[in-house]
Amino acid sequence: VQLQASGGGLVQAGGSLRLSCAASGSTFSTYVMGWFRQASGKEREFVATITWSGGSTRYADSVKGRFTISRDNAKNTVYLQMNSLKPEDTAVYYCAASRAGISSDLRLYHYWGQGTLVTVSS
Repeated sequence: VQLQASGGGLVQAGGSLRLSCAASGSTFSTYVMGWFRQASGKEREFVATITWSGGSTRYADSVKGRFTISRDNAKNTVYLQMNSLKPEDTAVYYCAASRAGISSDLRLYHYWGQGTLVTVSS
């Protein structure tokens, strides 16, 4: 599966953005999908993940209550709605796909998009 993330940009603190990740291939609905982020000089970290059906989600504590992951299997797309953004949310955001069960472990995600930059100004 090939992934293409989009929707990043510059936003003021407190604002919102919605990221999208479009997937190619007819097997999108069989993958667990995740969002990860990497700030400058830091390691890539887990943000959110969603099961193939969308019935179960998991979030990093740092984004819980502010971010929402969702998916539309008919459109082969996963979304990350980001509200109440903070300067510390500034990072390149990556979408990823996994055949394993729902997990925050990036090592279980074998397919990655190219990343989209989110910059939150204070």
